[in-house]
Amino acid sequence: ILIFNNLFASFSAQIEVIPCKICGDKSSGIHYGVITCEGCKGFFRRSQQNNAMYSCSRQRNCLIDRTNRNRCQHCRLQKCLALGMSRDAVKFGRMSKKQRDSLYAEVQKHQQSQECGGVGVCEENGDMADHNRTYRRGSSAALSDLDDISTLPEGSAGSSSSSQSSPDQSSLDFVDGNHGIKHEYQLLHESGLFSHAILNPLPEGCSLLEIERITQSVVKSHIETSQYGTEELKRMAWNLYSPEETRSYQTKSAEVMWQQCAFHITNAIQYVVEFAKRISGFMDLCQNDQIILLKAGCMDVLLIRMCRAYNPINNTLLFDGKFATPQLFKALGCDDLVSAVFDLAKSLSRVSMSEEEMALFSATVLLSPDRPWLTDVQKIQKLQEKVYVSLQRCLQKEGASEEKLAKMVSKLPVMRSICNLHIDKLEFFRLVHPETAYTFPPLYREVFGSEITFPDSTEG
Repeated sequence: ILIFNNLFASFSAQIEVIPCKICGDKSSGIHYGVITCEGCKGFFRRSQQNNAMYSCSRQRNCLIDRTNRNRCQHCRLQKCLALGMSRDAVKFGRMSKKQRDSLYAEVQKHQQSQECGGVGVCEENGDMADHNRTYRRGSSAALSDLDDISTLPEGSAGSSSSSQSSPDQSSLDFVDGNHGIKHEYQLLHESGLFSHAILNPLPEGCSLLEIERITQSVVKSHIETSQYGTEELKRMAWNLYSPEETRSYQTKSAEVMWQQCAFHITNAIQYVVEFAKRISGFMDLCQNDQIILLKAGCMDVLLIRMCRAYNPINNTLLFDGKFATPQLFKALGCDDLVSAVFDLAKSLSRVSMSEEEMALFSATVLLSPDRPWLTDVQKIQKLQEKVYVSLQRCLQKEGASEEKLAKMVSKLPVMRSICNLHIDKLEFFRLVHPETAYTFPPLYREVFGSEITFPDSTEG
């Protein structure tokens, strides 16, 4: 029995190479009879618990992918049902031999595609990708004209902790001993974000002079688009919320607290947009790809930058001009998830990235060629390769080993989990408080896929 359990656990882990059948995001196993991500699993569970009746404000044929999955609950649920999700679905152990063999074959196909450099990882949604290759412009009013987002917001807005992390992923944060280091190297070489770059230490046709120019450009952009300078953060480090101020925040309504967090996150997003615009080559990409990269990678960059505004001595994060403990965010109604974000901040701070390393790491993550629905993947891949090599050489120059790079990359699964769960939490808030969610800043609603007309999509 123990051997069977080990084999089953091993295969269950392998299943995760198959993307979510519903939205194409990274899957976490078989849920309700279908291979899905945690986000789609949670969405389907809530829809069944509430016997929800959703409506579609469009033509009932909305695109459902990782970026857009929260825009139409009706079409998302219909896709779940069409692909076979059910509370009565059979478990893997009860599948017929034919079903299991088919699943094994699919796992092997995806493993082979990853071994070939990541090509075809998204083949599972190939038909949908071909049909909807160009990003839908109708809902991208704020990001569709990036030149309009050129003036950085005035005042200060610290990193918000309304994002969430998954307890299941938290184990990836802290790795010690030889096993931990081995795991990090495996992540470094298997990560879809870096697979191409690692194979090419120096991109073809790229000189060391160009690498140096890219390094200086990205670092300069990072410094100029950081909400606070390093010295300023040091001076503010002990500017803490008093117990009375913390209690005042705790007594706010969830709606007011969410509004404040959405406002501060939106300010931070504007800095990230400006950072992206200044990365050499980013504005040369087609507008479709610029929007996709920003929407998919914006939260990742915010989380990386978050560790600048974290004080590990007293476990506080900068929020609205002062450093706050996790307890200050109690009114959000997600204490455990807020704690997970603080844990990520602590974990990232232990990596001790310099400003240069953080700048290049942020740019490399932002320029991820594995995002769904990109038009010119090869162009983005080449751009990422150059920035990645710049990061490598920066680490070497500062005397850091590849082990440090591995530690940085090992945070990516946790960050992606946080991004997905933040979306799910926002979706739940929108269901409970649709009118308040509709007042969130347009840029926030667009980046996190919730800019639809809220009152028309909350039936049931």
